[in-house]
Amino acid sequence: MILKSLGVEHEEYDSHQRKGVPPPPLEKLWPESGILVDLVKPSAMRIGNMSLAKAISQRQSRRKFTDQALTLEELSFLLWSTQGVHVIDKNRVWTRRTVPSGGARHPYETYLIANRVDGLEPGVYRYLPIEHKLLLVNSNPPLPDEVSEACWGQSFVGEAAVVFVWAAIPYRAEWRYSVIAYKGIAVEAGHICQNLYLACEAIGAGTCAILAYDQKAMDALISVDGEDEFTVYLAPVGKF
Repeated sequence: MILKSLGVEHEEYDSHQRKGVPPPPLEKLWPESGILVDLVKPSAMRIGNMSLAKAISQRQSRRKFTDQALTLEELSFLLWSTQGVHVIDKNRVWTRRTVPSGGARHPYETYLIANRVDGLEPGVYRYLPIEHKLLLVNSNPPLPDEVSEACWGQSFVGEAAVVFVWAAIPYRAEWRYSVIAYKGIAVEAGHICQNLYLACEAIGAGTCAILAYDQKAMDALISVDGEDEFTVYLAPVGKF
């Protein structure tokens, strides 16, 4: 019934998984020369102890940030809260994380435009959830005005301590779900961002989900090709 409601006959639903094609990597590969940054391990975190009920009751979109930097522990907590890995399949087909994903495919990569994080040089980074580390993508971060311009003039985005940018790699989900993968990809951005909202409240920070952005400009800022991987959602984070 689901397939027919989408105009897809069951015979046409023939995914690469069903055909025996090996699954894509669980996360994007990176060069051996890549610069990695250690994060605070989840077991060592001593923050984020606000009750869930209080975090939910206080959750709101925040668009005014102070000049205060985030700590590396706070950033580590936010990354773990939104894409942290609990279990890795022994065959490396799937992972279980802090957010749900259809078939445990997790098609999103997390990029950071870091401006003010204690212990972290400004730059563009990609989160490696399996290793719980950051990979430096660009040591020259875009200027606040460039970030704001890419978000159609929303100045507060460029003023944030760090901007989370989530880019989808559709094939991760398509490998299993073929032509209906787009439904899960769209829904899962909401799972991730809501966790960021609640995690921010728990550490006295704020965020605001952003869908108003220039696709080509934002893809260029995080160095993705806009075809096999492209920006879907972003959220600036800062103290308020």
